[in-house]
Amino acid sequence: MTLSHNEIWVLILGCAALTMAIKAAGPVLLGGRELPSWFTRVVVLMAPTLLCALVVTSVFASGRSWSVGAQTVGVAVAAVMLWRRMSLVLAVLVAVVITAGLRAL
Repeated sequence: MTLSHNEIWVLILGCAALTMAIKAAGPVLLGGRELPSWFTRVVVLMAPTLLCALVVTSVFASGRSWSVGAQTVGVAVAAVMLWRRMSLVLAVLVAVVITAGLRAL
């Protein structure tokens, strides 16, 4: 089963809406009570986890299979640069140049 671009965007927007609904429903359902600290840590990590899953899927997925290509190398280089506390703009630019260079080969 291959998803079209429209179906992918509907899925992304649906996941984002579900995450926002869950975050919004919490205070309403609790009625002013505090959430347990362990649950708060889980809720805070939901959006970054969803974003990470989308990035990993877009970098490694090629149709119905997984592949490693130029974009994977570019993302890996950017990740290492950000891990080493370099500028976000510089990391993106270097990743773009490396990806374009590898694709040109």
